[in-house]
Amino acid sequence: MKRLVRFGILGVAIALIVALIVPALAQEPGQGGIIIEGNFGGDPANLNPILATDTSSFRIINLIFPGFVGVNPETATYEKGRPDALVSDWTVSDDGLVYTFTLRQDWTWNDGTPITSADYQYSWDAITSGVVDTRLSYLMDIIDKVESPDDYTVVVTFKEADCTALGNASLPVVPSHILPSDFSLLGESEFNLNPTVTSGPFNFSEFRAAELVSLTANEGYPANPNGVIPEGFIYKVVPDQTVLIEQFLAGETNFIDGPAVNRRSDLRASEDVNVYSFPGNAWDYLSLNYADPSNPQNAFDEAGNPIDQGHHPFFADVRVRKAIALALNVDEMIQGAVFGEGDRMASTTIPASWAYDDSLPLIPYDPEASAALLDEAGFVDHDGNVDTPRIAQGALYAEDGTEFRFTLYTNEGNTRRGAIATIVQDSLKQLGIAVDFQAIDFNTLLDIMDSQEFDAFILGWRNGYPDDPDQTQLFSPNSDVVGSGSNNSSYNNPRVTELMEQARTLPGCDPAERAAIYAEIQKLMQDDVTYVPLFTIGGMYAARTNVDGFSPYPSQPFWNIDTWAVRSE
Repeated sequence: MKRLVRFGILGVAIALIVALIVPALAQEPGQGGIIIEGNFGGDPANLNPILATDTSSFRIINLIFPGFVGVNPETATYEKGRPDALVSDWTVSDDGLVYTFTLRQDWTWNDGTPITSADYQYSWDAITSGVVDTRLSYLMDIIDKVESPDDYTVVVTFKEADCTALGNASLPVVPSHILPSDFSLLGESEFNLNPTVTSGPFNFSEFRAAELVSLTANEGYPANPNGVIPEGFIYKVVPDQTVLIEQFLAGETNFIDGPAVNRRSDLRASEDVNVYSFPGNAWDYLSLNYADPSNPQNAFDEAGNPIDQGHHPFFADVRVRKAIALALNVDEMIQGAVFGEGDRMASTTIPASWAYDDSLPLIPYDPEASAALLDEAGFVDHDGNVDTPRIAQGALYAEDGTEFRFTLYTNEGNTRRGAIATIVQDSLKQLGIAVDFQAIDFNTLLDIMDSQEFDAFILGWRNGYPDDPDQTQLFSPNSDVVGSGSNNSSYNNPRVTELMEQARTLPGCDPAERAAIYAEIQKLMQDDVTYVPLFTIGGMYAARTNVDGFSPYPSQPFWNIDTWAVRSE
């Protein structure tokens, strides 16, 4: 793909940077100073929301394009009539398959062209064209068809009823009137790095490779009838996280997202910084294989009949899995691996989720109870020496005399997971379990996971926003497919599978009703020890104290960015 860097409006970016040293004399629309964020993730690769895949691109895209279905930042749930969303209302058919969206009629692109259903339809037609390389191609397995009966109505028909439908229906809204009608030309469009026709709180101004992306206030932004206050936004490239922190503390930038955990105390100590910490949506876990790793099998054959997957000699016994969980001091992990910047998980639902059951107790750190469970499960300390592994005597799936030793993998280069694995290794050694810890190439680890030829591994997931607690992909036996499935530990609890389906397809999709079902799921999965739950990596946003209006929610730092104002320090 050709990378097109436009220099025609260089003067605008220079003016924005110069404005940093000029006091903000007023907080009138377009006069509220410049918001500057450091970016160590590299240049945006594509600013077309149909084609984009990287974090840097989406930082800009989310500021210059309209959202489709609105999200309440306080509850992190979809909501009708949000001022920052194109959809004003929607209805759902009785069978849950057809969503009819009504669009606002007061929203235009910044060239004055009305935003209509054609701008949504364009994305779907591009996705289904077969000639566009897009991350959104998976939606063809979910959505049956998209229709635009008039300029301000969109009808999306799904292949099955699903409470995640609103998220899947939120396709990009793009200016169809300036994009190529021949979708084979979309990947080479000048628009992809010079999106001059947009309609978010900001307009695109300039992209200077390895330097910055600059935006200017969109005074026609209909979400704020009083006008966008900040003059602009600059996304400034920095070489690494150390420079990111230093420039922020020096006032060269005024907003920071996800600073390095080992420097967050410096931010909290500064009188010139406002900090917002929250439970993050990225989480690490310890996965233990339930099935026989020497003979991996799918959960079902081609006819849908269950296949005997055998048993892991240690971890197929729930008592052993519980013993492992009880033996781990997760609070110690949080301190050692992320400098205390983490939040424990009681099960596999993140604390930031609207469906998180905060009444479910955390798994305690209890080495004595762990040792008792291992004895009960038939893994005994036969010689009173923790330097030699326990052996099987009457275990369910391990032959008598089998030493309790296993291999634990994680990806090399990840210091956080390396620290976690070392704590796991040391903790289990104290109980007479020998752990061969290996940090290996990430892609090699993925191959081992997919092959299901492993004992245990430490990895992580990152939830989307707004969060949906459905984990069918991770824990349904339908996802237990050797070579490709996400359920590579071969977990299978029919009651959990039934409840996940019930919560996912609940008529009306009421969040409170779904949350009650997910609370039951969380308890069952904690009892089963599907994963040994560890912790989420804490999120943090920070702004200089001269940034008025900074009041973020988890995963939503910019929900009200159109009202921010940067004063001189």
